[in-house]
Amino acid sequence: MKAFRTIAGHSSLYDRDYYLWLQGTVKQLDRGKFAELDIANLIEELTDMGRRERRALESNLVVLLMHLLKYQYQVEKRSNSWLATIFGHRRRLRKAFQDSPSLKNYFLEVFDECYLDARQLAALETGLPLDTLPMSATFSPEESLDPEFLPD
Repeated sequence: MKAFRTIAGHSSLYDRDYYLWLQGTVKQLDRGKFAELDIANLIEELTDMGRRERRALESNLVVLLMHLLKYQYQVEKRSNSWLATIFGHRRRLRKAFQDSPSLKNYFLEVFDECYLDARQLAALETGLPLDTLPMSATFSPEESLDPEFLPD
């Protein structure tokens, strides 16, 4: 998030024109003009980039797990749309791991938490009582990513 910073009553370029600030920062880095960098905002942006990557992973994982639960517990309503969603979110996660292999560790850390969120969402979407869905996943993190796996 862009923070509002002022120096002697003037807002910084970061606050006035974010895109121009980004272009200028890239040029400064490319030219080795490190002393001219807006370090505070650069650190903030890099930190936010990491947060966004983690949030995107969590979001994709929750949607994937929710659809795996729906597939498992609403056999009579299985659809190609659900399969497409499962495929699409597995693909997004696979691409994230290709770009940033260290996100796989984060995936494993948040799997159980994301499962609980997916469980609640699946209950809301399906109308099934929450206690119908198990408190822990009946499939492993690895199975959830396996393109051949679908829960019974």
